Amino acid sequence: MDFSITITINVLMPMKMNKYSQIFGVATFFVFIACTHSVQSASLSQAGVATAHPLATEIGEKILKNGGNAIDAAVAISAALAVVEPYGSGIGGGGFWLVHTVVDGKDVMIDGRERAPYAAHRDMYLDKDGNVDHKKSMDGALAAGIPGVPAALQYLAEKHGLLDLSTSLEPAINLARDGFKVDEKFIQMLKFRLPAILASAESSRIFLNNNALPEVGYIIKQDDLANTLELIANEGMDGFYRGVMATKLVNGVKEAGGIWSLKDLAEYQVVAREPVVSQYKGMKVTSAGLPSSGGIVMAEVFNMLSSIEQKKKTDSEQIHLIVETMRRAYRDRAEFLGDSDYIQVPVKKLISQAYADLLSADIDNDDATPSSSLKPVAFESGGNNTTHFSVIDQRGNRVAATLSVNYPFGSGYMVPGTGVLLNDEMDDFSAKPGVPNAYGLVGAESNSITAGKRMLSSMTPTFLETQDRIAVLGTPGGSRIISMVILAALEFHKGGDARSMVNLPRFHHQYLPDNIYYEKGALSEKNIEELELMGHRLSEGSAWGNMHAVIWNKTKKTIDAASDQRGIGKAVVIKE
Repeated sequence: MDFSITITINVLMPMKMNKYSQIFGVATFFVFIACTHSVQSASLSQAGVATAHPLATEIGEKILKNGGNAIDAAVAISAALAVVEPYGSGIGGGGFWLVHTVVDGKDVMIDGRERAPYAAHRDMYLDKDGNVDHKKSMDGALAAGIPGVPAALQYLAEKHGLLDLSTSLEPAINLARDGFKVDEKFIQMLKFRLPAILASAESSRIFLNNNALPEVGYIIKQDDLANTLELIANEGMDGFYRGVMATKLVNGVKEAGGIWSLKDLAEYQVVAREPVVSQYKGMKVTSAGLPSSGGIVMAEVFNMLSSIEQKKKTDSEQIHLIVETMRRAYRDRAEFLGDSDYIQVPVKKLISQAYADLLSADIDNDDATPSSSLKPVAFESGGNNTTHFSVIDQRGNRVAATLSVNYPFGSGYMVPGTGVLLNDEMDDFSAKPGVPNAYGLVGAESNSITAGKRMLSSMTPTFLETQDRIAVLGTPGGSRIISMVILAALEFHKGGDARSMVNLPRFHHQYLPDNIYYEKGALSEKNIEELELMGHRLSEGSAWGNMHAVIWNKTKKTIDAASDQRGIGKAVVIKE
């Protein structure tokens, strides 16, 4: 037995072995050794963590150093972000965890996306005149879908972790009780959502200072949230979805005008799904599948770019072609994509190279294609407000996780006595086919509101793999998430490191509105002039996104990690 295996048994086995050896006996011990040996055969000399908040990164680093794997770190980070970054995610929200485990060499997407309550219906956000009332789908308890994060935390820990759930949640519990100091970004997000926060007595009590914005350095303590996390740590998902907590949540939601039921909570389950896999010039792209639109949209874009004639192009020509592929892929997103458990989605067709060849056939190298000239979306039937983190452990396990409560601080409503800030993910449905949501995305009947259905998402946790490197990445940013990951993937393909990927200047097109949006300084004056001559309309805006990436160099067995300079996040490389 070599030294590394001995260390693994001594440090990592006690929690799992002590719990299960009494049941399964000696056989389990030898199975565990065999699995551990296979893991160690892929061991690296380093590990990496990149998250949106320094405290969450430190907790992920601590879990890895104390014997946990990347999945244990993901559980701990997810809970920590719920404490320190409630404007981006939380246990009252949902997300997708893209997981690779070395033991079986497989990739899986853990779908912890929210579901529509069973009392939800297609026209629930329309006023008496049939117009969408966006306030109802964004503010308050009626805007909240059934959360998926608590169930996902238990699933991840039990299915793929080395540590008990209680061990991985302990740092977040302590952080909630002890408190943390707010920073400028926290205050900016509070200011943006102040009316929704003030409308909730509990949110105001926790996040504000006597109903006023706190100052930088103000300490926020969340005892109720700590108690709820402790309940999940001790009882698993049942501590949230059943019993006293479930009753408290349902009563609080109904008193605030929502439509949750005990059945909604009791019947929530995470789903392990196949990721969407595509290729781009020798680079393997593994990304989220439905109900995330990210993997399919990226597959269409990369397939179209692969089919376009390869010859040297200017910067403006390259931007033009990328925009044209985005335009067509986002158009398909609007018409075809939704929860595949409820509707038929032609996924194989959409991600096929033959389909991409058809889509790209009318792309002109010199002229923009007006979105209005594309096949109309069949609308009629018969954010920066998310978070992402990336982890690779010393064994080669990896997790890309994108979590959300949708708009900053979700619905703004916190259920009294729980510390649970509710999402407003119901706005991600098409409240009325053809009418844009908060991010300007239009949708068709495929993403209309249906009881129990998962709403379509843009969250795009992604793995990239070439012959010598693997990247784990993702970002918040609403409808612009997918385009950000596309641009970062193209940068990785060119040999870019983690820092260049996450800090890359960004541009975006989503079919409608028919504009190229770009960050200030992302396009040169020459780019702008040439793109306008091609017929594009351009709109400059402030910076967006908050990407976090970790790269494993398979040849050198080293890790490179970076957090977006646009945010306050932190990336660390853990060395032996």
